[in-house]
Amino acid sequence: MFWGVVQVSAQKDSIYIEARLSSDRKFLEVNQEIIYHNRSDKDLRTIKLLNWVSAYNKRGTSLVYRKLEDRNNDLHFAQPHQLGKLLELNVKGPEDQIIPINTLSDESLFLPLEKALKPDESVTLQLKYRMQLPDKKFTGYGTSGQNTALKYFFIVPDHFDPDNITRKNYHDIEEQVNFNTYWTINFDIPVNSFIEGNLPQIQMNSFKGYLESDPEFLISSNAYPSIKVDVDGTGTDIKFGYQLKPEEKQNLEFYLPLQLKFIKEKIGFLPESLFISDKFRAKEDFFGNNDIVFWKFRFQLFTDAEKTDLDYFGIITKKILDESIIADKQKDHWFKNGLKSYLEMQYLKKFYSNTRLLGKLPETQIFGIKPLKIFHASKVKLLDRYGLAYQYIMLQNLDQKIGEDFAVLSNFNDMTISGFETGSLFNYSADKMGYETFNTMVRNYISQNSGKKINPEEFLNAIAGKDKTNSYLSGFFRQKNRVDFKLGHIKKENDSLQLKVIKNTNLAIPVKLEAQTKSGEKKAYWIETEENERTATLSLPATDNIYKVTLNSGYIFPESKYRNNFLYAKGLFSNTKKIKLKLIKDIPDPEYNEIYISPRIRFNNTYDKFLLGVNLKNQSFFDEKFLYSFTPMYSTGTGKLTGSGAVSYSILPAESFIRSLTFGVSGSYFHYDYNLAYQKGSLFSTLSFRKNPRSTVSRSIALSYNYFERDLSPLMVANNDYKKYNLWSLGYGYSDSQMIHEKSFSLSTQGMEDFNKITAEGFYRWEFAPRQKLSVRLFAGYFLRNDTRNNLFNYGISRVSNYAFSYSLLGESANSGILSQQFILADGGFKSFIPGTVNQWITSFNVDSSVWKIFHVYADAGVYKNQNLPAKFIWDSGIKVRIIPDFLEVYFPIQSSLGFEPSFKDYAKRIRYTLVLNLGSIINAARRGWY
Repeated sequence: MFWGVVQVSAQKDSIYIEARLSSDRKFLEVNQEIIYHNRSDKDLRTIKLLNWVSAYNKRGTSLVYRKLEDRNNDLHFAQPHQLGKLLELNVKGPEDQIIPINTLSDESLFLPLEKALKPDESVTLQLKYRMQLPDKKFTGYGTSGQNTALKYFFIVPDHFDPDNITRKNYHDIEEQVNFNTYWTINFDIPVNSFIEGNLPQIQMNSFKGYLESDPEFLISSNAYPSIKVDVDGTGTDIKFGYQLKPEEKQNLEFYLPLQLKFIKEKIGFLPESLFISDKFRAKEDFFGNNDIVFWKFRFQLFTDAEKTDLDYFGIITKKILDESIIADKQKDHWFKNGLKSYLEMQYLKKFYSNTRLLGKLPETQIFGIKPLKIFHASKVKLLDRYGLAYQYIMLQNLDQKIGEDFAVLSNFNDMTISGFETGSLFNYSADKMGYETFNTMVRNYISQNSGKKINPEEFLNAIAGKDKTNSYLSGFFRQKNRVDFKLGHIKKENDSLQLKVIKNTNLAIPVKLEAQTKSGEKKAYWIETEENERTATLSLPATDNIYKVTLNSGYIFPESKYRNNFLYAKGLFSNTKKIKLKLIKDIPDPEYNEIYISPRIRFNNTYDKFLLGVNLKNQSFFDEKFLYSFTPMYSTGTGKLTGSGAVSYSILPAESFIRSLTFGVSGSYFHYDYNLAYQKGSLFSTLSFRKNPRSTVSRSIALSYNYFERDLSPLMVANNDYKKYNLWSLGYGYSDSQMIHEKSFSLSTQGMEDFNKITAEGFYRWEFAPRQKLSVRLFAGYFLRNDTRNNLFNYGISRVSNYAFSYSLLGESANSGILSQQFILADGGFKSFIPGTVNQWITSFNVDSSVWKIFHVYADAGVYKNQNLPAKFIWDSGIKVRIIPDFLEVYFPIQSSLGFEPSFKDYAKRIRYTLVLNLGSIINAARRGWY
């Protein structure tokens, strides 16, 4: 027995550490011994060590870029004392050979060996180093006033890269770096400090044991709680790296035994101890169960006990999987994330099967009524969240394939694709083969791979079985899932109902069909589909009194479309779908053709006064390929009917260089001046190029044709103004909304029978300090040909001509009053009211910079030339107040080509403002960092 233990130990690395934390918790001194084994089948002439504290050392590291992608600039603007860095490092090899280190700032250190390390041989390295720990606020690891969290700071070998070819960088994605290792760590910590971690503690401040994950410790001035749970005679000690509220601890003491017993039944084991850090809790808790806070009001979806139960089941499940399964997170992230989601689904099915997605919120009364009851969202089950989240991101074509490297997954795809979609596929397979059969496969696979790196393809092959009935799963990991099942017409023949199921793939994917009677009785059938055949048939007894037939009920399979999964077998709506009218946007109910009807009220200066109308559209909270929107409105100012309408269709190829190709037609009829109306008809197409969902870069090409017809006043007729005109436009747009260096560029051309012009605009905004920005805009416009009869199509200097009715102006033709002072950043972009327009060419330069809090200074300069006149230089400057950045801003002109403007008697009329009432822009700004 002893010899067997020695033999096993000899195959594993071991690391011995003596670590001393300074009294100010800022510096860590380490003496370390590494016994490293060559597990590869090749001779190694170098050993790669990971020095991940250097990821915090300077701007430009992968960690800094990733935090900026997540809209977090703390590390980018960190002070030197907040950074982490390796200060000293000495390395000795066999026989005290000194191994040279070229640089301390690299995250990957390559150590040359005098003698090649052969397979299964080992080498001993002696390291002595000193480091400055980073501020804990950057990643949750590092030091703060109250505690110090240590993880990924010790210098360790890279086990996933035995050939030592590529450099590896820290992305803060919770990778398993040094697994399958025996650790001995002795700490020297400041007095009156407590230490806790995921290694067994053998005596005061000393830890020793084997880990299949990375060591993690929390050194604090406070002692943190732990809860011991006994499940079937097996004890598990759960340690927390944060304080628990009394009611939270009480709830956990009730729920943890239930959760651990459930997990043990599914995966077959429980660890002796678990350490839950505050960072891990925040990352792995249950998404979507938090209270909704609006101003001073708080609306609770779930009770505190339910929130604790939902949160900690996911946290505990993922922690157990992380501590027990060795996986390359970059390549095989989906296995553990999918298992976590699968186990969550089983837990919800057992304890929360009838719980709604919005919890008890629909029962909230306002003025004695329950307004949320009218929403389909109030009826959606909590279990449906997995399919709905996948649908939401897939319908925007921003989903990624499951097998994508984890580092390039967007934060939303981390949750919905790696977790929810994979978990749904596991759940679907389990439903088909039987849940206990699936759970047994999971238990066996984890047990057979204990202590070694997994290959999840083996698990997929096990699910497929010898007959390869579930072999379709492997395909979903290599490409995006766009499978769609469709119910064909139901036909009654003699005493049976003939059903046809159509699929859009050649894969042999089974499909679950559910037949329901009018009284609500349900019966499920599994339909096997053949490879390379896209149609399957099923015959059901007509005597079963079937009323409705459903495919993949409850979003059990992550399909690309659910709207064609429902049909009625009887009644007025036989072989079709019912129509439902709804008042407000909602989560779509795929069983119905939904039309959203919502009131619209607009104010159009004094031309229409109030516009009262109703909008009819089919757009829910989720995007659709085919969209329509019609808004008839009554103008109280003119007593006439006005309004707008649009129809569009988008092509969303799963794998292509384009993200979407949209075609559409629209029309509108409104007033632009007193008793003067305009009609606008448009044909348009927009091509959006494929983007990396983590990237802030987007590119698109737009082509449009617009027909305009305007009512003209007698004066306009006398001046031979344009009553009808056609505009063609073609443009390219590039934008990069990254946090520090935001930039965009557009190039467009526009023309009609009387003119052709080309326009270019570049924008750059630099955040040079936290919330302090410098913006620069360069604009250039040039008429290739200009035979127009007036200045309608001219470039504007300080105002824009809205001849295409594309700007959201509060007063279309206002020349005085508060509405005329609205500023649109277009054309020349001058804030001062510099008179005139441009009919030949113009270049302008606009700049503004932060000064203090919401106060900015701005300046504009430019040169323009009109036909038959010399070029003219103009400029202005002033103060900008950013009340709501990019949405409500006020400009106070100071000095310009006109003079010192505050001395003008009409100065109040020269103040400008920007007002953007675009909900889409607000939503896009809010979701940055997620996708």
